[in-house]
Amino acid sequence: MAGANRDTHPHKGTPSSRGAQVGKGTPSGRGRQPTLAQLRAFAAVAEHLHFRDAAAAIGTSQPALSGAVSALEEALGVQLVERTTRKVLLSPAGERLAARAKAVLDAVGELLEEAEAVRAPFTGVLRLGVIPTVAPYLLPNVLKLVQDAYPDLDLQVHEEQTSSLLDGLAAGRLDLLLLAVPLGVPGVTELPLFDEDFVLVTPDEHWLGGRTDIPREALRELPLLLLDEGHCLRDQALDVCREAGRGPDTPVTTSAAGLATLVQLVAGGLGVTLLPRTAVEVETGRGALRTGYFADPAPSRRIALAMRAGAARQGEFEEFARALRSALAGLPVRLHAPPAAVTRCAGPPGASSGTAGAC
Repeated sequence: MAGANRDTHPHKGTPSSRGAQVGKGTPSGRGRQPTLAQLRAFAAVAEHLHFRDAAAAIGTSQPALSGAVSALEEALGVQLVERTTRKVLLSPAGERLAARAKAVLDAVGELLEEAEAVRAPFTGVLRLGVIPTVAPYLLPNVLKLVQDAYPDLDLQVHEEQTSSLLDGLAAGRLDLLLLAVPLGVPGVTELPLFDEDFVLVTPDEHWLGGRTDIPREALRELPLLLLDEGHCLRDQALDVCREAGRGPDTPVTTSAAGLATLVQLVAGGLGVTLLPRTAVEVETGRGALRTGYFADPAPSRRIALAMRAGAARQGEFEEFARALRSALAGLPVRLHAPPAAVTRCAGPPGASSGTAGAC
């Protein structure tokens, strides 16, 4: 489209003389970076081939638009637009660079859209690491919470042992962890969710099966079956045994890679084991097994979310922890709740529930 006389560039001159002047450039000119405003002005002129229409399209004045195009030509050291008394045309360089300018502006637009999405909570990817002794028992609640409350969140779950999860968190491979604490790791912030008791799982005819007042001291001589090295639940169980007075001369002769195998070993009569309360319903439904509950205070473990200290999404993760506590209210655990909130204190079957503050 040809521009009228009034659309002639304010800085008049013949195309040849101006091209020679701009084309040569100056060392300082070539050293300057173009601005987004200059690229936007040039892209508008390239689209409309009309200074007045281009200025209207981007909401600026015609002199400001013309000045931005001239500044871009000076910065790049090339003539982009041929200005005559009758029309505006792109130079060969302008034809080539117009597509590049549009690509840059499109990329910036996508960047701004992505930043807007990042600013919106519970959108984008959340890479959640979970330990194996938690994943099968809590993930149904976690997944339902995300599906119901955060449908725009792309949750990606990674089941690994604690040491691998912490490495992934530190390296940025993972965003948030669901695991047993305390970790005692600098630079990691823990958001406690709940405490849960350990339960003694025995063969069907074992003398401790079904009891609700087992003293910890009973662990001193029992043939205890544990998970393999590397599982934090193994270390927690050994800590409980040491507190009960079990000496190092009472060995653990059999171990398993997962709780399902461990429970089947118990059903086969090889010994007894400790299970967290959240795992009991899932794992003891198969085989001839009984459960026994410890006298208060029962041995327990604490489950929490963990994030990098000062994480950019800290506020989002704290809100997620609050929502997850509510989603876990039906489990036999003692929730960590805000002050004055009611938490669930679940004991052995038949025991009454109570209230407690944050543990």
